[in-house]
Amino acid sequence: MRALSVSDLLAKKYKTIDFEAEWYGAFDTPETTGVWFIWGNSGNGKTSFTLQLCKELTRFGRGAYNSLEEGDAKTMQSAFLKAGLASVKRKLLLLNEPIADLDERLLKQKSPWFIVIDSFQYANLTFEQYLEFKRKHKNKLIIILSQAEGKQPSGRTARKVMFDASLKIWVEGYMAFSKGRYIGPNGGTYTIWKKGAELYHGNLKTE
Repeated sequence: MRALSVSDLLAKKYKTIDFEAEWYGAFDTPETTGVWFIWGNSGNGKTSFTLQLCKELTRFGRGAYNSLEEGDAKTMQSAFLKAGLASVKRKLLLLNEPIADLDERLLKQKSPWFIVIDSFQYANLTFEQYLEFKRKHKNKLIIILSQAEGKQPSGRTARKVMFDASLKIWVEGYMAFSKGRYIGPNGGTYTIWKKGAELYHGNLKTE
């Protein structure tokens, strides 16, 4: 990369995801490429949030959800229906394939723009393999889900990936919290399921 003056940097144009409403309130307008990292404990709404996010992202382009943990089990079918994904039709693919096969898929013409990997623990990647995957697909938006231990991603490698990601999203009690470089005007919070969030966190004032 060549050296940039302050004027050069401030004049630079970026391709962004122009979120609106509650998505903008929580996550502003992030770049269309890079790595997003979502983690949380089981039963807190992580999958529900990610599928709601997928539905929103299909407004801007095609995607794929690589379900390494659950595959095409009935639980995934139910989650897709609950998130309203029937309306997106062929804009979102459900996959269950090794990272090597996913790597080949993303190199093809007209491959999906965004990809969800669920989960990092099932992907069995080293940090170096993750960096190589990220480098090869720098024109994609890579969304990685992770199991958690307490409030941290499960495993040393997952924690390193979390620190590397441009958008880090912690899910707890049916709310998603932006911990990364994109925080919207509401302070970086998104309500996944209002009733569940109120039971967990207390009464909420949502936009």
